[in-house]
Amino acid sequence: MTNNFHGIVAWQMAHEFVLMVYRETKHFPDFEKFGLCSQFQRAAVSIPANIAEGYKKLSKADKLRFYNIAQGSLEECRYYVLLSRDLGYINEEHYNLLFNKVEETSKLLNGYCKGVVDNDFSKAL
Repeated sequence: MTNNFHGIVAWQMAHEFVLMVYRETKHFPDFEKFGLCSQFQRAAVSIPANIAEGYKKLSKADKLRFYNIAQGSLEECRYYVLLSRDLGYINEEHYNLLFNKVEETSKLLNGYCKGVVDNDFSKAL
């Protein structure tokens, strides 16, 4: 176990993804500022934020609920990455970078959730 959420590799990847999203969306058309940009950024931020919040929850069910919300936000972002490419807001290279980061984060978060399910945290308290 880690001493704080910063040590969770899934959180680290999710944080990197948020930074990537902010770098990309600043180049989107101005009329998307309160549309796709806002939605994409909010969904991206939700991923590491929910991992961080879930980290401090004491029960397995509470932890998994927050990690599941993070997983839902990941899937939402997966669509925004595709939509951004299809609208021509990002090129194929940036699409691949974002898509791969979503994939990596998703796999790590799924593994972390499996670890929570398989471990008995009540013995650690």
